[in-house]
Amino acid sequence: MKKIGLISDSHGYIDANVIGYLVDVDEIWHAGDIGDLSILDQLPSDKVLRIITGNIDGLDARNFFPEELWFEVEDLKVGMIHIGGKPPQYAKGVKNLIRQHGVRLFVCGHSHICKVEFDKNLNCLYMNSGAIGQSGFHAIRTLLLFEIESGKIQNLRVVELGKRGR
Repeated sequence: MKKIGLISDSHGYIDANVIGYLVDVDEIWHAGDIGDLSILDQLPSDKVLRIITGNIDGLDARNFFPEELWFEVEDLKVGMIHIGGKPPQYAKGVKNLIRQHGVRLFVCGHSHICKVEFDKNLNCLYMNSGAIGQSGFHAIRTLLLFEIESGKIQNLRVVELGKRGR
């Protein structure tokens, strides 16, 4: 079993509250729009990091992190792209990539809206953790915590971090 902390859209901001929720996970996934790369130094150093870039990230981030990731954890195929759209209106080409890679969990960011939905047409769970940062139009900062065991997602929890701008 792996415990996952899913964050996105930090836009150069991370605080002790976020870090506190990531201390007990095995892996931290960041679904893009990192902003200032120095915030990654604040993440617990003993975790597996799976990080992609987003539309606000410059060459400094793109030199270290890809725009998309396709990987497997605990027998679950996962895909991560920052601008993914949402079911059933995915961004251009995303449905084909989900099918091509055979993923059962698709993760994205960008919208700043926390959303988890099973897409029965793709037989895939869609996850967007919202935003942990202070920049954007979201009202409440959010992240997701969950576990993966034997190809199944369990104990999914939405964490509300408080209002943006505080």
